[in-house]
Amino acid sequence: MEKTSRVFKIKEMKPVDRGPGLRGWPLVTGEIGSEHLTTGITEFQPGAFLAMHIHNCEEQVTVIEGKATAVIDGISHQVTAPDTTFIFPGVPHRFINTGDKPMKIMWVYTTTQVTRTFVDTGKKEDYLKK
Repeated sequence: MEKTSRVFKIKEMKPVDRGPGLRGWPLVTGEIGSEHLTTGITEFQPGAFLAMHIHNCEEQVTVIEGKATAVIDGISHQVTAPDTTFIFPGVPHRFINTGDKPMKIMWVYTTTQVTRTFVDTGKKEDYLKK
């Protein structure tokens, strides 16, 4: 694959359905030639949340709009833009939009082969494939 630098125009991209009340924009991925990073943005409608899950790699999440509760390893943290989290592989976590407006996060993973395993079911999935 030819290595070409990129500019992502979010307003020109079609969002991906990520579950009830969630939509996302994958940005840097292995599909575009990244060797070490997977990044993107997820928007949560009011009250929307991710189920408790773990990843196979380090994750950094920055709130870029709105407010949320970040539950990391059983501890709840109130976060607003531009608060940032760092989560080690295997640590259970989730984000919940606790505001009355959409909330957006930008996520960064340290691999192009990201997996997500749901704590309640043990179901493991490739993060960007549904």
